This record gives sequence, structure tokens and C-alpha cells, in this order.
Amino acid sequence: MDTIFILLMVLVMIASILLVIIVMAQNPKGGGLSSTFGGASPAQFGVQRTNDFMEKATWTLGAVIIVLILISVVITGKPTATTKAPAQQPVKKEAPAPAKQSTPAASTTTPAQVPAAPAK
Repeated sequence: MDTIFILLMVLVMIASILLVIIVMAQNPKGGGLSSTFGGASPAQFGVQRTNDFMEKATWTLGAVIIVLILISVVITGKPTATTKAPAQQPVKKEAPAPAKQSTPAASTTTPAQVPAAPAK
């Protein structure tokens, strides 16, 4: 389970770094790489497609990051029965029931058991 989580986190980090690189390479005013390669005319050599590719790559990497994070939450959120032993509840220790005192009848007598004196 830990290796899958680590793999997912590494993939999230790689996708995040790629996303930062792509966003930094874009120019919000339409320049960016398209103006570097194509000059001022976006119709030359299909340079306009660079912006389309970078926009699609941005959205795709954002979606990939979200999906990977959700998968990692689902995997780590539910422990499986095979990997984790069920929690054992502590055994409640009850006080032992008082043992019945079994004493011989001859040794102790109670007032109810005192023999009556013979009547004269």
C-alpha cells in the first residue's frame, strides 16, 4: 500500500513540475513560444497551434493531478482487511463473583440451627 501511495505522489510531483513549466512558458497576451518561433505573424508555419497545444497540455496536466490525488485519497482512505489486522477490543476484566463459603454445618451454627433443649 505504501509503495502505491509513493508512486502516486511521485507522479503528482512530476505532473506539477511539468504544469509549472508549461504555464511559465505561456504568455498571457498571446506571445510566449508562439511569438518566439513565429515572429509577429501567427499564421506562419502553424505557430498558432503552439498556443493550442500548451492550453490543452495545461488543462490535461491539471486534470491528471486532480485524478491522481483523488486516487491516492481513495486508496489510503480505506484500510483493507488483509493489510491491517482488525482492532481487538480490550477484554473487560470483571470482578470474580464471590465464592460461596462452604463450611461444615458442625463447626458453625446459626441461631436458627441451635438445637432446642428437651422439654422437662
